[in-house]
Amino acid sequence: MRLVLIFVFWGIATGLLASTPKLLVNEFVDVEMAASGAPGLAYTIFENGEIYSEARGEILVGSGRKVTTETPFLLGSISKSFTAMAVMQLVEAGKVELDAEISQYLEVFSTPAVRGITIRQLLSHTSGYSTFQGNIPHKDKSKSKDEHLSQIQQIAKWTPAYTPGSKWEYSNANYVILGFLIEALSGQDYANYIKANILEPIGMEHSFVGDQKSHDMIAVGHRPWFGTKRPYKTIETERDGGIASAGGIIASASDMGLYLAIMLNDQDDIISAESKSMMMRPASDASPYYGFGWSIDTEDDAVFHTGISPGVETLAILVPAEQKGAVVLVNAGSGMGFGETTNLRFGTSAKALGLDYIGNSGQWGRKILFLSFVALPIFFVIAMINLGLNRTGLYAKSGPFGAFSLWFPLLMTIGLAWTCLYLIPQLFGVSIGGLIVFLPDMAMAMVATAMTGVAWALLRLGLFYGGRPSAG
Repeated sequence: MRLVLIFVFWGIATGLLASTPKLLVNEFVDVEMAASGAPGLAYTIFENGEIYSEARGEILVGSGRKVTTETPFLLGSISKSFTAMAVMQLVEAGKVELDAEISQYLEVFSTPAVRGITIRQLLSHTSGYSTFQGNIPHKDKSKSKDEHLSQIQQIAKWTPAYTPGSKWEYSNANYVILGFLIEALSGQDYANYIKANILEPIGMEHSFVGDQKSHDMIAVGHRPWFGTKRPYKTIETERDGGIASAGGIIASASDMGLYLAIMLNDQDDIISAESKSMMMRPASDASPYYGFGWSIDTEDDAVFHTGISPGVETLAILVPAEQKGAVVLVNAGSGMGFGETTNLRFGTSAKALGLDYIGNSGQWGRKILFLSFVALPIFFVIAMINLGLNRTGLYAKSGPFGAFSLWFPLLMTIGLAWTCLYLIPQLFGVSIGGLIVFLPDMAMAMVATAMTGVAWALLRLGLFYGGRPSAG
C-alpha cells in the first residue's frame, strides 16, 4: 500500500512539475499581451516528443471570434524555412546542386550582372542582393499565372548591391528566386508543390500557401495606430503570388508543432536528417549566423526565424540539441516604442524553452523618437499660425546674419525631410511607402514632419520677400 501511495504521489508531483512551466508561460502571455495591445495570439511548444498549444484573444478585434490553436496566421519570413526544405528535397532528388550557379537552371540569370550567384548563396542570403532590393514592390499586379515569371525577369535585371558570396545581407529577393526555381524544376507551381510535398505529408491540415484571396478563418492583421491597433480592411494572404516563397505560407499553431517535430526528430522523412542539420548550421564563412532558411543563435545553441507581415508578427525557435522548440503567432504589428510585440514573442518562447531573455531594450528611446515626430508637425503648424499673427520679428531681419537666419531654416527642414522620407526608411530596408504599410502611424508622422517643416521655412521666406512692407 505504501509503495502504491509513493507512485501516486510521484505521478502527481511529476504532473505538477511538468505543468508549472506552461502555467508560467500562460501568465507571462496574459501580462505581455495586454501590454502589447495585440488582439490575438497562438503559440505551440514541442518538448519531450509532445506538442502543447494555446491560444488567446480574437481573430478580429471586437468581433468576438476567438483565436484557436487551429487558427491560421500568415507566417511571414518563417516561410523561408519551408522554401529551403523544398530546395533540399530537390537536392536529394538530384535535380539541383547547392554550389551550382542559378543560371544553370534559370537562363534569365545568365547576364554578366548576376552570373555567378549560386543556390547556396541564395539560401543563405549571400547572393549580393540587398535588403532594400528584396523589398522593392513587384510592378505586375495582374495575378496572372505569368506574374511570378515577370517578377523574376524584373529581379534578373538588377545589379546585386555586393559581389556574390562576399557579404551576408538579408533579402527577400533570394527566396523569390528560389520559389521560381522550385517551380521550374518540379513542374508545379510553388503553392501546389509545398502542399503536396511538405504540408500534406506532415499532416498540416490547417495550413496552406497564400493564394491572393481573402479567407475568413485566418487571423486578421492589425496595424499600430498611435498606441492602438487597427485591423486591415481585407484579410490578404499575401501581397502578390511571387513573394509567397519568401513570406506567404499560412499555418496554425497546432500545425507548426508538427513542423517543429519533423525538424527536430533526427530522422529521414520529409528530407534526410543530414539535410535538416545542414539547414540549421552556418552555410559558409560569409554566413556564420544563417543556414538555409534559419538564423543561428550561437549563445543559446538555437536556430530561429522571425516573420513580419503587415499586421502580423511571428517567431519560430528550435533548440536542436535538446529537441525542443516553440512558435509564437501574433495578429498585430509592433508600434515604435508603443504597443511593441517583441517582449510578447521572444519572452513567450524564452519562457517556454527555458532560455534567458533580458527584455526589449531601447524602448524608451523609440518612444521619444516616435513622440518627437508626432510633436514636430504640431510645432511647425503653430509656428506658421504665429507667423500669420505676428511678423514684426521676421521683418526686422537685416544684413548677412538676417539673411542666414532666413535661409538656414529652409536648409535645415529640407535635411529633416530627407531624413524622414529617405534615410530612416532606408534603415528599415524599405521605401517610405513600405514603411507606411508596416508602421503607418510613425510613417505618417514623418511625412507630416517633412511637409510642415518645409512649408514653415518657405512661408517665412515668402512673407519676408513678398509681404514685407516698403520702407517708404
